[in-house]
Amino acid sequence: MHLHSLISRRRLAAAALTTAVLATGCLSSDRILSVEDPDIINPADVQSAAGANAVRIGALARLNVATSGAASTGDEGLFMLGGMLTDEWINGDSFIDRQAVDQRVIQPANSFLTEADRNINRARLSAQQATQLLKQYVPTAPGWQPAEMYFVEAYTENLAAEDYCNGLVFSKVVDGRPEYGSPMTDQAAFQLALAHVDSGLPLVTGTDTTSLRVKYALQVLRGRILLNLGPSRYAEAATSVAGVPTSFKYQMQHSLTTTSNAIWSLNNNNRRYSVASGEGTNGLNFSTANDPRLPVCQGGDATCKLNGVTQASRDDLGKPFTVQLLWPSAASPVTIVSGVEARMIEAEAQLAANDPGGALTTLNAARATVPGLTPLTDAGSPAARIDQLFRERAFWFFSTGHRLGDLRRLVRQYTRPADAVYPIGPWAKGGNYGGDLNIPVPQAEQNNPNVPANTCIDRNA
Repeated sequence: MHLHSLISRRRLAAAALTTAVLATGCLSSDRILSVEDPDIINPADVQSAAGANAVRIGALARLNVATSGAASTGDEGLFMLGGMLTDEWINGDSFIDRQAVDQRVIQPANSFLTEADRNINRARLSAQQATQLLKQYVPTAPGWQPAEMYFVEAYTENLAAEDYCNGLVFSKVVDGRPEYGSPMTDQAAFQLALAHVDSGLPLVTGTDTTSLRVKYALQVLRGRILLNLGPSRYAEAATSVAGVPTSFKYQMQHSLTTTSNAIWSLNNNNRRYSVASGEGTNGLNFSTANDPRLPVCQGGDATCKLNGVTQASRDDLGKPFTVQLLWPSAASPVTIVSGVEARMIEAEAQLAANDPGGALTTLNAARATVPGLTPLTDAGSPAARIDQLFRERAFWFFSTGHRLGDLRRLVRQYTRPADAVYPIGPWAKGGNYGGDLNIPVPQAEQNNPNVPANTCIDRNA
């Protein structure tokens, strides 16, 4: 259905273009064929201080769409799709490409993932361009401005490496022309992201609120990347986040008139996603845990009706659906980096250093910031403590792009069998879950001459 509507939109657009050309009656054939790519900004248009600032703001807007913002097309980003591949969300509509993600049988031609890939790379490339323009045309700009662009670039690279198979590609735009990248491993992408974080941090020299916001975001992102690089970097990860207040939040802002909250849109409003509970045997009980970090209601009940959700079932098969209330409106902001994440990084490093008491204290200090959360007790064994930590991460970071990377780390770094981590067994709409552990590089990347027909090097965690 999505593919058909996409084709229809493209046909309408093509028809409109043809009509416009015929109406002018004076365009030569070579001009008809030389259509400008709207995603590539003409360098001449931004060669000024004002142009550099416009590209900087545009990069932040594109990061919004690539993470928690609803694009004009209505397609979701990696926050939602990664959460559906794991155990955060279950599918609530009849779109085949969404169902494939939920069932863990994703094909490179999946149209939703193609759009998500474009959005994340648009943000990355805009930030890359903004950094260059700020250096050239606004050399006296406060250091946090180019530093934030390094943050956007590193954040998108890290998120892509957490979600995609080995073989992801980062191309560039130099002087308005594309330079094709080559497939790389996820570990190489994490190293690239780390280099960009380390380029941004020294630029933040101010102590004002805005400077500290960017500094803390870079610090936490650095810790997250180091966790992805493996246990040998855990102690360094904890050092990186030291001093970040637990109350810190780096948020994506949303509104009713511009970029709305995609999580609210796809769950609360359109019923295409439903909060999961115990999905595929291994899934956590997100919707039934009664955890104040993830308030929910059942579609059509009194609480949901008070929040504007009157429908009692999902769009397909008449099944009931669970609605998240963490973001209760289209204008709700979404925190993508936080001080709580700094505490989770420290706790993981403490467990790795054989300090379970310190880790438990760190976890409980974070929990103390939420009314209604009771203190945890020692889980009793190394494996159970890891389970406890990752459960805490799951509820703190629900649907903010962390869960798929966490499941992959449980397989890759903690040697958990994939069938003990991912949803398995019979799938709710027929058949069984597949074996996908990550997202393939989209088929559209095969336009890149450096990418082989098999877009992934491998699909390992």
